[in-house]
Amino acid sequence: MQLKIHATTVLCVRGTDKVAMASDGQVTLGEAIMKHSGRKVRRLCEGTVLAGFAGGAADGFALFSRFEEKLDEYRGNFERSAVELVKDWRTDRAFRHLEALLVVADEKRVFILSGNGDLIEPDDGIATIGSGGPMALAAARALVAHTSLEPGQVARESLLIAAGIDIYTNAEITLEELDAWSTT
Repeated sequence: MQLKIHATTVLCVRGTDKVAMASDGQVTLGEAIMKHSGRKVRRLCEGTVLAGFAGGAADGFALFSRFEEKLDEYRGNFERSAVELVKDWRTDRAFRHLEALLVVADEKRVFILSGNGDLIEPDDGIATIGSGGPMALAAARALVAHTSLEPGQVARESLLIAAGIDIYTNAEITLEELDAWSTT
Protein backbone atom coordinates (compact mmCIF):
# COMPACT_ATOMS: atom_id res chain seq x y z
CA MET A 1 0.00 0.00 0.00
CA GLN A 2 1.43 3.37 -1.04
CA LEU A 3 1.20 6.05 1.62
CA LYS A 4 -0.65 9.14 0.36
CA ILE A 5 0.41 12.24 2.24
CA HIS A 6 -2.07 15.15 2.32
CA ALA A 7 -0.15 17.68 4.28
CA THR A 8 2.62 19.52 2.60
CA THR A 9 5.06 19.83 -0.25
CA VAL A 10 8.80 19.22 -0.07
CA LEU A 11 10.98 19.65 -3.15
CA CYS A 12 14.68 18.95 -3.69
CA VAL A 13 16.52 20.26 -6.75
CA ARG A 14 20.09 19.26 -7.60
CA GLY A 15 22.17 21.49 -9.83
CA THR A 16 25.73 21.21 -11.05
CA ASP A 17 27.27 22.48 -7.83
CA LYS A 18 24.32 23.17 -5.51
CA VAL A 19 21.45 21.31 -3.94
CA ALA A 20 18.36 23.09 -2.67
CA MET A 21 15.52 21.70 -0.58
CA ALA A 22 12.39 23.65 0.16
CA SER A 23 9.06 23.07 1.85
CA ASP A 24 5.93 25.00 2.47
CA GLY A 25 4.96 25.86 6.03
CA GLN A 26 1.32 24.80 6.28
CA VAL A 27 0.48 22.41 9.09
CA THR A 28 -2.99 20.90 9.00
CA LEU A 29 -5.01 18.83 11.42
CA GLY A 30 -7.84 17.23 9.52
CA GLU A 31 -9.45 19.99 7.53
CA ALA A 32 -8.11 22.83 9.70
CA ILE A 33 -4.94 24.84 9.14
CA MET A 34 -3.17 24.89 12.50
CA LYS A 35 0.03 26.73 11.56
CA HIS A 36 1.39 28.63 8.58
CA SER A 37 5.13 28.53 9.23
CA GLY A 38 6.10 24.97 10.11
CA ARG A 39 9.69 23.92 9.33
CA LYS A 40 9.76 20.59 7.50
CA VAL A 41 13.31 20.85 6.13
CA ARG A 42 16.41 20.42 8.29
CA ARG A 43 20.18 20.26 8.03
CA LEU A 44 21.67 17.09 9.51
CA CYS A 45 25.17 15.65 9.95
CA GLU A 46 26.85 18.96 10.80
CA GLY A 47 25.10 20.72 7.92
CA THR A 48 26.23 18.33 5.15
CA VAL A 49 22.86 16.61 4.64
CA LEU A 50 19.41 18.05 3.94
CA ALA A 51 16.25 16.23 4.98
CA GLY A 52 12.59 17.07 4.53
CA PHE A 53 9.42 15.27 5.57
CA ALA A 54 5.79 15.09 4.57
CA GLY A 55 3.25 13.53 6.89
CA GLY A 56 2.73 13.52 10.63
CA ALA A 57 5.02 16.02 12.34
CA ALA A 58 5.98 13.75 15.23
CA ASP A 59 6.67 10.94 12.76
CA GLY A 60 8.75 13.25 10.58
CA PHE A 61 10.84 14.40 13.52
CA ALA A 62 11.31 10.80 14.64
CA LEU A 63 12.57 9.98 11.15
CA PHE A 64 14.98 12.93 11.21
CA SER A 65 16.40 11.61 14.49
CA ARG A 66 16.68 8.03 13.23
CA PHE A 67 18.35 9.14 10.00
CA GLU A 68 20.84 11.28 11.91
CA GLU A 69 21.59 8.28 14.17
CA LYS A 70 22.29 6.21 11.04
CA LEU A 71 24.57 8.95 9.69
CA ASP A 72 26.49 8.88 12.98
CA GLU A 73 26.57 5.08 13.06
CA TYR A 74 27.92 4.85 9.50
CA ARG A 75 30.29 7.83 9.87
CA GLY A 76 28.44 10.08 7.44
CA ASN A 77 28.09 7.45 4.70
CA PHE A 78 24.95 8.91 3.16
CA GLU A 79 23.88 6.02 0.93
CA ARG A 80 24.48 3.33 3.55
CA SER A 81 22.61 5.36 6.15
CA ALA A 82 19.62 5.75 3.82
CA VAL A 83 19.56 2.01 3.03
CA GLU A 84 19.77 1.04 6.70
CA LEU A 85 17.06 3.52 7.70
CA VAL A 86 14.67 2.11 5.09
CA LYS A 87 15.44 -1.46 6.20
CA ASP A 88 14.73 -0.59 9.84
CA TRP A 89 11.66 1.42 8.89
CA ARG A 90 10.17 -1.52 7.04
CA THR A 91 11.00 -4.23 9.55
CA ASP A 92 10.88 -2.64 13.03
CA ARG A 93 7.51 -3.35 14.62
CA ALA A 94 6.88 0.15 16.04
CA PHE A 95 8.90 2.12 13.52
CA ARG A 96 7.03 0.77 10.47
CA HIS A 97 3.84 2.49 11.59
CA LEU A 98 5.28 5.98 11.11
CA GLU A 99 3.17 7.92 8.64
CA ALA A 100 5.61 10.15 6.81
CA LEU A 101 7.92 10.23 3.81
CA LEU A 102 11.45 11.65 3.65
CA VAL A 103 13.50 13.35 0.98
CA VAL A 104 17.21 13.40 1.83
CA ALA A 105 20.17 14.85 -0.04
CA ASP A 106 23.89 15.35 0.30
CA GLU A 107 26.27 17.04 -2.13
CA LYS A 108 26.11 14.07 -4.53
CA ARG A 109 22.74 12.31 -4.26
CA VAL A 110 19.03 12.72 -3.60
CA PHE A 111 16.76 9.95 -2.27
CA ILE A 112 13.07 9.56 -1.48
CA LEU A 113 12.60 7.17 1.46
CA SER A 114 9.46 5.41 2.67
CA GLY A 115 8.39 2.81 5.18
CA ASN A 116 7.34 0.54 2.31
CA GLY A 117 11.02 -0.12 1.62
CA ASP A 118 11.30 2.50 -1.11
CA LEU A 119 14.66 4.13 -1.67
CA ILE A 120 14.32 6.06 -4.92
CA GLU A 121 16.99 8.17 -6.57
CA PRO A 122 15.42 10.35 -9.27
CA ASP A 123 17.11 10.36 -12.68
CA ASP A 124 17.01 14.14 -13.03
CA GLY A 125 17.99 15.16 -9.47
CA ILE A 126 14.52 16.53 -8.71
CA ALA A 127 12.50 14.85 -5.95
CA THR A 128 9.18 15.75 -4.34
CA ILE A 129 6.91 14.38 -1.65
CA GLY A 130 3.58 15.46 -0.27
CA SER A 131 0.28 16.42 -1.76
CA GLY A 132 1.68 19.31 -3.81
CA GLY A 133 4.56 17.16 -5.05
CA PRO A 134 3.27 16.50 -8.58
CA MET A 135 2.66 20.22 -9.19
CA ALA A 136 6.05 21.22 -7.77
CA LEU A 137 7.77 18.48 -9.79
CA ALA A 138 6.21 19.63 -13.06
CA ALA A 139 7.10 23.25 -12.34
CA ALA A 140 10.68 22.38 -11.35
CA ARG A 141 11.26 20.27 -14.46
CA ALA A 142 9.96 23.08 -16.68
CA LEU A 143 12.09 25.70 -14.94
CA VAL A 144 15.23 23.55 -15.10
CA ALA A 145 14.67 22.82 -18.80
CA HIS A 146 13.80 26.36 -19.89
CA THR A 147 15.62 28.77 -17.56
CA SER A 148 19.05 29.30 -16.07
CA LEU A 149 17.75 29.69 -12.50
CA GLU A 150 19.83 28.35 -9.62
CA PRO A 151 18.45 25.31 -7.74
CA GLY A 152 17.24 27.46 -4.84
CA GLN A 153 15.34 29.77 -7.17
CA VAL A 154 13.83 26.77 -8.98
CA ALA A 155 12.73 25.24 -5.67
CA ARG A 156 11.19 28.48 -4.40
CA GLU A 157 9.33 29.28 -7.63
CA SER A 158 8.11 25.69 -8.01
CA LEU A 159 6.69 25.70 -4.49
CA LEU A 160 4.94 28.99 -5.14
CA ILE A 161 3.32 27.43 -8.20
CA ALA A 162 2.27 24.37 -6.17
CA ALA A 163 0.89 26.67 -3.43
CA GLY A 164 -1.40 28.27 -6.00
CA ILE A 165 -2.88 24.86 -6.88
CA ASP A 166 -2.72 22.48 -3.89
CA ILE A 167 -4.90 23.35 -0.88
CA TYR A 168 -2.45 21.64 1.52
CA THR A 169 0.52 23.78 0.37
CA ASN A 170 1.06 27.41 1.31
CA ALA A 171 3.54 30.10 0.25
CA GLU A 172 5.46 30.27 3.56
CA ILE A 173 8.61 28.63 2.20
CA THR A 174 11.61 27.27 4.09
CA LEU A 175 14.68 26.87 1.86
CA GLU A 176 17.98 25.20 2.68
CA GLU A 177 20.92 24.89 0.28
CA LEU A 178 24.15 22.93 0.09
CA ASP A 179 27.00 24.25 -1.99
CA ALA A 180 28.80 21.11 -3.21
CA TRP A 181 32.16 22.85 -3.14
CA SER A 182 31.87 23.93 0.49
CA THR A 183 30.83 20.52 1.89
CA THR A 184 33.67 18.42 0.48
